[in-house]
Amino acid sequence: MADGSIAYLLTGFPRLTETFIASEIHRLEQRGLRLRLFVLKLDDPHAPHPVVARIAARPDYLPRPASFTHTPFFRWLARSLPTFLPGIVRIACWRPWGLARAVVATAGQAARARRDGSWPPRVVKEFLLATALADRLRRTPDVRHLHAHFCHGTATVAWLGSMISGIPFSFAAHARDLYQPSLNPGGLLRRKVAAARFAVTCTETNRRHLARIAGGVPVHCVYHGLNADLARLLADARNGRPSAGPSIRALGVGRLVPKKGFDVLVEACALLRAHGLAVSATIVGESSAHGAEIRRRIAARGITDAVRLAGPLGQAALLDEYLRATVFCLPCRVAEDGDRDGIPNVLVEAMACGLPVVTTGVSGIPELVVDGVNGLLVPPEDPAALADAMVRLHRDPDLARRLGREAEAVVRQRFDGERLATRLALLFRPVVAA
Repeated sequence: MADGSIAYLLTGFPRLTETFIASEIHRLEQRGLRLRLFVLKLDDPHAPHPVVARIAARPDYLPRPASFTHTPFFRWLARSLPTFLPGIVRIACWRPWGLARAVVATAGQAARARRDGSWPPRVVKEFLLATALADRLRRTPDVRHLHAHFCHGTATVAWLGSMISGIPFSFAAHARDLYQPSLNPGGLLRRKVAAARFAVTCTETNRRHLARIAGGVPVHCVYHGLNADLARLLADARNGRPSAGPSIRALGVGRLVPKKGFDVLVEACALLRAHGLAVSATIVGESSAHGAEIRRRIAARGITDAVRLAGPLGQAALLDEYLRATVFCLPCRVAEDGDRDGIPNVLVEAMACGLPVVTTGVSGIPELVVDGVNGLLVPPEDPAALADAMVRLHRDPDLARRLGREAEAVVRQRFDGERLATRLALLFRPVVAA
């Protein structure tokens, strides 16, 4: 008998900001694992990554419930239920006791979430999606394991889908999904990890955090590693690092959200300009509500000619930015709502390109960046310290080159995406073996 397949449950696919997930799927397929992709949302990928075309599994998009926004709960339920009712009837005939357990678990979690002030209870929406997932699993008997990326909504769907179908599940925790209690109200994360076969996360800091509530369920740290597209582009690249030149050419990459600290980078550039230093900065990434604050600061400091918001870029164009810059700046912080990064994938990318990095010691970043060894760490919320570090690298090219070389070395040694995919494959093989 052939080995079974793994059902990967994803919030959206493909996504511009989730190259690491597409790379993981591609690399697992290369290692002989059979995957099925079940996706909660149909996104509009305006720049899908090349690696997506190399993935054999095709996404199966689950039906969408109606939007909660500005809709009373029972009206929302009346609008959503007809879409899911035929599947619920089918799984009631297939797995009646599993469905009953999921109904009881959903009702209990909705009550706990309401006591925590979370209303309407999103777990009801996730229950409906879990019934659609279970209906798909009813028709795909080769699936022997469920794996959800992110430990909030998708993991809840996997938890309830596992309860209905009897198929075990695991999940991967990352950053915001792990640290914002509002995403797992009423002790939901503790229940999900207790029910899982195992959990995976992308930093040792996250692993320790999750292990404290895991009740003995194995929690594994597997770093993301360098994404497959950039690894290919770097292998073919012939361009070296630029000479220092007369100006500081800073680069930041990430969504324009508070945890990235790009407002701190803007203030640091303003300080450098005020001291008569030539500086230009490019920030690459999708905008968000925080983008307005960043633009306001750029205008208020009179540095519109020095800071460019480039928007999102594909991997080839982004590699050009990494190779043009003289310093990579990512002054991460823990946001007011608890949101934070684990180890930002863009730090791994910049370091793989030999670009000296300046960042903060938030969350799992010190697992990658060692101050003075392969990068520079500065305190969060400190534009002056960030500016000083940028000047230090600019005035000491030997230091910048040494940090860049050590950065490349640590990525090769500890963040090689191919080796890390092999580690992840070893976790999955026993659960799908014939």
